[in-house]
Amino acid sequence: MATETGLPRHEQPTVEIAIQASPSTPPVAQRRAPPQKAKVLTTIYKFPSMEPQYFAYYPANKLHLPLRRDILHRAVVYEGDAARQGTASTKWRDDVHGSGRKVRPQKGTGKARLGDKKSPSLRGGGVAFGPHPRDFSTGLPRKIYDLAWRTALSYRYRRGQLVVLDNGIEIEMNESRWLAQIMKWNHLGQADGGSLLVAREPGENVSQAFLGLEGHGTLKSEDDVDVKDLLKAGRVMIEKRSLDYLLREHSSDLNRKVPSAV
Repeated sequence: MATETGLPRHEQPTVEIAIQASPSTPPVAQRRAPPQKAKVLTTIYKFPSMEPQYFAYYPANKLHLPLRRDILHRAVVYEGDAARQGTASTKWRDDVHGSGRKVRPQKGTGKARLGDKKSPSLRGGGVAFGPHPRDFSTGLPRKIYDLAWRTALSYRYRRGQLVVLDNGIEIEMNESRWLAQIMKWNHLGQADGGSLLVAREPGENVSQAFLGLEGHGTLKSEDDVDVKDLLKAGRVMIEKRSLDYLLREHSSDLNRKVPSAV
């Protein structure tokens, strides 16, 4: 997934030399080397000191994609529809308990025609055209949803709002006030839009301190985060192993199998 290194390395350009074969020697077919995939450099920081530890390379097709607002919109709508419960329910006149006898005669009273007491026009009667339990979820191809994940991460990376942290996040004290000062000092707090911390197994002190941070930050596991969370927060802080996991799980559109004639 990612290539770790201590310092960024500059690749030397390849120089091609044309070799002319003698007339008596038949030309030898040489294979051209496959093109190298573009990579982007990421700095890994230590939390909470935010000191750089080492560098890591990620493929550009996973962390340096162009912005696609249409893809992100479809993913956010898909997640919002899936989160709707759809449990609203009302009773029609046939579901209301009561007699079906006519309330008053059809003619002779001078009043409007009326059926039984379960009519929607009477208090305590049924609800006309009311909501019933339904499924609001919509469909979205897996490849488009995976592309939206990598587009959201790339959007944060290109704007410098993706902070990759070293594995094993933990702090000395479980006080929210102390953690809020750290977030504010590193421009990760509420004044800068707040931050989202994505971790696999955060420490106990970190979990308790994030409960009282209010608008400074939110802590979520790698299984609970979605595309909307990545776009909502001002900055995204994520563990390296969580980033590798998300990029690996949302790469179905990159695993293209070449059809074989055999």
